[in-house]
Amino acid sequence: MSTSFSFDVVVIGGGVVGSSIAYFLAAEQAFDGSVAVVERDPTYVDGSTARSVGGIRSQFSTPENVEISRFGARFLRAAAETLAVGGERGDVDFVEAGYLLLASAEGLDVLRANHEVQRAHGAAVDLLDPGELAERFPWLHTADLAAGSLGLHGEGWIDAYSLLMALRRKARSLGVSYVRGEAVGVRRDGGRVTSVGLADGRELRAAHVVNAAGPRAATVAALAGVPDLPVRSKKRFVFTVECPRPLPGCPLVVDYGGVYFRPEGDRFVCGISPPRERDADCEDLKLDPGFFEELVWPALAHRVPAMDELEVRSSWAGHYAYNVVDQNAVLGPHPEVSNFYFANGFSGHGLQQAPAVGRALAELITYGEYRTLDLRRFRFERFAAGELVRERNVI
Repeated sequence: MSTSFSFDVVVIGGGVVGSSIAYFLAAEQAFDGSVAVVERDPTYVDGSTARSVGGIRSQFSTPENVEISRFGARFLRAAAETLAVGGERGDVDFVEAGYLLLASAEGLDVLRANHEVQRAHGAAVDLLDPGELAERFPWLHTADLAAGSLGLHGEGWIDAYSLLMALRRKARSLGVSYVRGEAVGVRRDGGRVTSVGLADGRELRAAHVVNAAGPRAATVAALAGVPDLPVRSKKRFVFTVECPRPLPGCPLVVDYGGVYFRPEGDRFVCGISPPRERDADCEDLKLDPGFFEELVWPALAHRVPAMDELEVRSSWAGHYAYNVVDQNAVLGPHPEVSNFYFANGFSGHGLQQAPAVGRALAELITYGEYRTLDLRRFRFERFAAGELVRERNVI
């Protein structure tokens, strides 16, 4: 026997994006409705947020992504107070140590072009030549580098799980209901969705439904009769290593070959996106036993000679909700199902984009328009219109 409940907004997916949307809706004075967040696993142990490296950067090639990240940095700096509940602060441990993106001679023009976009939109970034890189980071091998772009502030990393818990706790304190369950159906009446069906038979009637299902976004969209959302689940491996010598002043470094690393206490977190032929759609979390030795370690040892003697201490896998068309977010209502909203396809950037996306979706639902940031370029219709928004800085 099914049981029905009614809400003004049902958000499918309770990770950092879904919880941010719920928080900003509940905190919006002009919104006086009810919000429910549907989450399959409230422990979040296998979710993308908890398995994130936690990076925050403004060094993107798309102007809107720069603005999104700058909004996010401001939010994170104030999160301890903004997300406080009672006597519990919303600390997220924001370490503003910067990103350092390295370029070879072949990639120098792209780095410079991206740098101009970032500076034009207020990002605090600096271009360093090989000599400046060697002086500032003496542990870095620079012979094959043409330049590096360093974030001076507003970039670094956070405790991803802490941000999720803070958003969730604050949203619940403002009246948001978190519903444990799996969405298995989305009912429609013509051009509107009317309810979300759960696997246990419960039905959540809704005036608005938001798809914030991360790597399962395409599955949820199909439930609503939208079969062509180009978001796929891609697996990424992360490794924690010990380096025998310290790397003073180390930011989050991204080499031009794709390998990245950053400090984590007295260790380093590192990884690399797999080559296309090894990057199939995937929902499992199994590790590839040869991945580190084949792809990560050689690149680390080349860029940082001290890492030739590193030791692996731990490893794990997580998922990107990867937009296979242009690697940018899909945001806003479906053109033919006006109360079904997308917050999908962040391609590894969901954590850092969650605050701005939460603000944006709350504005769309409350006012029918974006007010803080104009994110209309990320609309679903761009795929059919051929108006793609390609992001060149995907890590």
